[in-house]
Amino acid sequence: MTDTSLRLSFEFFPPKTPAGKANLAGVRDELNKLGPEFFSVTYGAGGSTRDNTRGIVVDYRAAGVSIAPHLSFGGDDEDTMKALLQSYQEAGVDRIVALRGDMPSGMGGAYQMVYANQLVAFIRQHFGDQFQLEVAAYPEVHPEASSYDADLRYLKGKFDAGADSAITQYFYNPDAYFYFMDQCQRQGIDQPIYPGIMPILNYRNLIRFSEGCGAEIPRWLRKRLESYADDSASIKAFGIDLVSELCETLLDNGAPGLHFYTMNQAEPTTTIVRNLERF
Repeated sequence: MTDTSLRLSFEFFPPKTPAGKANLAGVRDELNKLGPEFFSVTYGAGGSTRDNTRGIVVDYRAAGVSIAPHLSFGGDDEDTMKALLQSYQEAGVDRIVALRGDMPSGMGGAYQMVYANQLVAFIRQHFGDQFQLEVAAYPEVHPEASSYDADLRYLKGKFDAGADSAITQYFYNPDAYFYFMDQCQRQGIDQPIYPGIMPILNYRNLIRFSEGCGAEIPRWLRKRLESYADDSASIKAFGIDLVSELCETLLDNGAPGLHFYTMNQAEPTTTIVRNLERF
């Protein structure tokens, strides 16, 4: 049964080639059949994919797709950022995923970090309520955070600056999300926080991604995936069952929706969403 109160969204990264863009358009059309509230498009370290991100966003918006660009200051100044936001507004974009972003390699001390709460405040200052602002949350703690409590305070600062809701880093332990939500409530955070979901496609890639972003892969899950070796069909089948069960547990216990990191592929996200029979 469809629950219209639940929000579904999907994330892409901007392709670098014409073939990649053509493939992504097909993936978008397939996933759009599931009725997502929006798609989001990532932004490379230091804004390195700015033009590709903007191109995808403007094209998809012109095609009538609800699309939310990821955004960070990177190496841009305020005038450049205002111009980019103005171009999004003129294109009909009404949602932004506001992030600190990652430091591009080779920049060192020449790179000025602008934190997500500062970006949120900047957007609110210059554009008021023109955009719905999403920010990032980390149930298993941001890898650069000094402590769990410090990370919670920083998330609250994003909301205090004007963010509307948050999307989490992916995780495979639902208790991490539930504990995190309890702690957020203790901090006075009452805005919705949507779990980020990473389907399992490739064991080695998953480990690499997780080490880079601080997502925990439980030991039992590592061992189970290792046992399949290079049997990709078994990994995908196991992953579909595991992630479907994770999503069911989250929704059954009050999660307001789901945000899928699709890796620019329709499957296995499509199968997982259909397994849920919620959207």
